[in-house]
Amino acid sequence: MKTIQSLTILLVIFVLSSSAKAEVEPNALFSDNAVLQQNVAVPVWGTAKEGEKVTVTLDGDTETALAKDGKWMVHLKPHKAGGPFTLTMAGENTITANNVLVGEVWVCSGQSNMEFSMRGASNMQTEAPTANYPNLRMFMVDRVFAFTPLTEETGSWVVCAPSTVGQFSAVGYFFGRDILKATGFPVGMIHSSVGGTGAQLWTSRSGLEKVPELHGYLDDIARGQAKTNPAEVSQYPQLLADYEAKLREWSEKNQPGTPKPVPPRDPVGKAPTSLFNGMITPLMPYAIKGTIWYQGESNNQKPFEYRTLFPLLIADWREKWGEGDFPFLFVQIAPYKDDVPELREAQFLTWKKTPNTAMAVTVDVGDALNIHPRQKEPVGDRLALAARALVYGEKIEYSGPEYDSMKIDGNKAILSFTHTGSGLVAKDGPLKGFTIAGSDKNFVDAKAEINGNTIVVSSDQVASPVAVRYGWANIPDGNLWNKEGLPASTFRTDPESMTQDTPPQKKPAPAAPNQESSTNAPAP
Repeated sequence: MKTIQSLTILLVIFVLSSSAKAEVEPNALFSDNAVLQQNVAVPVWGTAKEGEKVTVTLDGDTETALAKDGKWMVHLKPHKAGGPFTLTMAGENTITANNVLVGEVWVCSGQSNMEFSMRGASNMQTEAPTANYPNLRMFMVDRVFAFTPLTEETGSWVVCAPSTVGQFSAVGYFFGRDILKATGFPVGMIHSSVGGTGAQLWTSRSGLEKVPELHGYLDDIARGQAKTNPAEVSQYPQLLADYEAKLREWSEKNQPGTPKPVPPRDPVGKAPTSLFNGMITPLMPYAIKGTIWYQGESNNQKPFEYRTLFPLLIADWREKWGEGDFPFLFVQIAPYKDDVPELREAQFLTWKKTPNTAMAVTVDVGDALNIHPRQKEPVGDRLALAARALVYGEKIEYSGPEYDSMKIDGNKAILSFTHTGSGLVAKDGPLKGFTIAGSDKNFVDAKAEINGNTIVVSSDQVASPVAVRYGWANIPDGNLWNKEGLPASTFRTDPESMTQDTPPQKKPAPAAPNQESSTNAPAP
């Protein structure tokens, strides 16, 4: 217990000491090439000595605040899209952020398929030469795990150009590019993702505390703290401060060929809440339009739990950010030999039950042998379609067919769908991928036919059907789309048949290229 308390005290000391700086210093988000959210009051914050008056100016709007407990914050008046502007933050010293734009700001987060950089995208060689988008920027959040919420992060804004696009999250780039083209507004993407991480790492402690069945993760935190070397924890704040100083010097000199400083190893490790504390909390309350999210592979062994954990994460972020139910657009994990359909179902149910969300289906762009499929453009495109429809008001179809309901007519099951667009289609041949079962739940291959906006499913082997499934496999083999060219999600009409997670069967570890980890995905 003393060890845990001492670790907590050390981290608290680090947080307090990092905020008690003598000079005015803004959060790293407010730096050169930043993008600020249009049409809302924009919080700008940072640290300064106690009682220091801080004056913030952007395009003729000047706001002031006094530092209290070493921290300050102002709210700039709502601004229309435009720029570039100069953002100044002044007290006894003055910090200037140049080339600042006002437009649309989106957070892109998750695990390695969001972290996956443009360097590894299948069309990098053809896309990069034309990626000259000065009004598209990405803030790269440096990786930090923490047992307690931090208030500052390190990172920098990168302007999209042929020479820099390789650093971008591929999904984030294609999404941002499409939003830029569709709206004409500058777009800022805040990229905060880490490979091989479960949703419990991205959820706050207070969020996990709300759900008794998730309290086991609180025990994991305590065990992680107990195992951590106190000496490493005590040294980490100084190592981090040294790294930040070297990073600032590197950024200011910006000498070609000089390696970017490497952050110190974080002693906390992958404990529940650690990425929410280290890589999400420091972003709050930066004004944003919404979030895109690609994660789930690391929760594959507990898909039933994910039905609760994932919507909890969404609600938790919305509550903590304080911007209401902002759009949360996410990717359904792609087909892979070890990823079970129940996890995709948990994501599908989250979409159906959580307001102001959308799900990009990727059943056609997976890789059975690699958990990191290289086709990222369709993923970003589909997320952008959802944003264009739900957020920016375009009258377009943004989703493939979504299973809605079933009725039984004799030996036939008649399935109804939403998001049928201009009509249902079977892509590249007869409709396939459906199975049907009676009360014995023995599922057999079924005949499926499109009838208007419904699908009629039957089998000579099932006289009285009770359930239908579509694409119900680790590697789905279905071809239901709508005429807008968007695929249907896998689904089953009896999701209530799953009431708990079953212990995973032991299996040989996959080869290194297929493992889910940040080191196997091309670096962001």
